[in-house]
Amino acid sequence: MKWTTHSAEQTLELGLKLGQKLPSNSVVCFFGGLGAGKTTFIKGVAAGVTGTSEQVNSPTFIYLNIYSGLKTLYHFDLYRLKSEEEFLSMGFEEFMSSGGVCCLEWSEKIPNLLPEDCIAVTLEPLDEHTREITIAPWENL
Repeated sequence: MKWTTHSAEQTLELGLKLGQKLPSNSVVCFFGGLGAGKTTFIKGVAAGVTGTSEQVNSPTFIYLNIYSGLKTLYHFDLYRLKSEEEFLSMGFEEFMSSGGVCCLEWSEKIPNLLPEDCIAVTLEPLDEHTREITIAPWENL
């Protein structure tokens, strides 16, 4: 399904709606360039998954932030990751089936490690405030 958001607030709200629907052990993969709005969307997902409004920041230099609440959210930023082997060597694959929800920015760095039933969220900036957001497979949620 495709949506167009016209502000950061609308992008956050769409993320919140997705987060509220995600079952445990969901893996959500985010696609889009730098500044596409991935972290803004994940802030909404985090609020929906955890039921809190905890401050969410992208873990660019540490790879992983963990947010607790109704369910636990594992927020990965793999921008600096060198290989799938590096991901495995850090034990990160265990988070994908630990009962929480995994959000993976730059998930294209680990294509062979992603579960078949992962949810793909693609964000494409149309202008400074407008984003076209595709979520597949939204229908299954």
